[in-house]
Amino acid sequence: MNSGPAMLEVKGLHAFYGQNQALHGVSFDIGEGHIRTLLGANGAGKTTVLRALCGMVRTNGEIRFDGRAIAGWATEDIVRLGIAHVPEGRGTFLRVSVEENLQLGAMTRRDKPGIAADIEQVYAHFPRLRERRRQQAGTLSGGEQQMLAVGRALMLRPRLMLLDEPSFGLAPLIVEELFGILREVNRETGVAMLVVEQNAALALELAEHAYLLETGHIVMDAPAAVIGADEGIRRAYLGY
Repeated sequence: MNSGPAMLEVKGLHAFYGQNQALHGVSFDIGEGHIRTLLGANGAGKTTVLRALCGMVRTNGEIRFDGRAIAGWATEDIVRLGIAHVPEGRGTFLRVSVEENLQLGAMTRRDKPGIAADIEQVYAHFPRLRERRRQQAGTLSGGEQQMLAVGRALMLRPRLMLLDEPSFGLAPLIVEELFGILREVNRETGVAMLVVEQNAALALELAEHAYLLETGHIVMDAPAAVIGADEGIRRAYLGY
């Protein structure tokens, strides 16, 4: 979309858990407003890529956001730049209401009218959350909790959302609905997304570009349509 440098540039990224190396020289980039997906088997390193981008694991290599080197930054400083992480397992505050969760999502912001307008915007995307705005988050269904996790991340007004397994544990119809909303959010707000997803078919429909990860290496980097159309790749790596 933009001809200048990409919004996010990752070069030669290595990541470590203690002495164990989880990523081996991963490189990719994401342009403003783009949706990309990371695919691969369990243990390929997909979640580690997201955690590395958020400063949650030890890394070597280069991570640039808007041309600024952010590798080694504290997670909260990375969040302030406009990078929102929606971890697997929802990550909502179960004992407070839906609306309080959304307000907590905007904790780093000071613009009260803007926050109120953004809560309305989240409810416009997720009408079900509006209906349950006073309910404790812990009483929501899995699908509603996932919608709330996405809504809470949107309250940061992020420029990049990192979504880890958004379909995990959800019924197929709910997943279709959620992915439809993600597409709509991207179209309307221009927020870029990097999606880690076991449901490769859905992820390839949502994203315009895909990276295939195997044991911490990117083994394929191609338009989503190309990967989705290659039966050999689908069978070998994606299991469908």
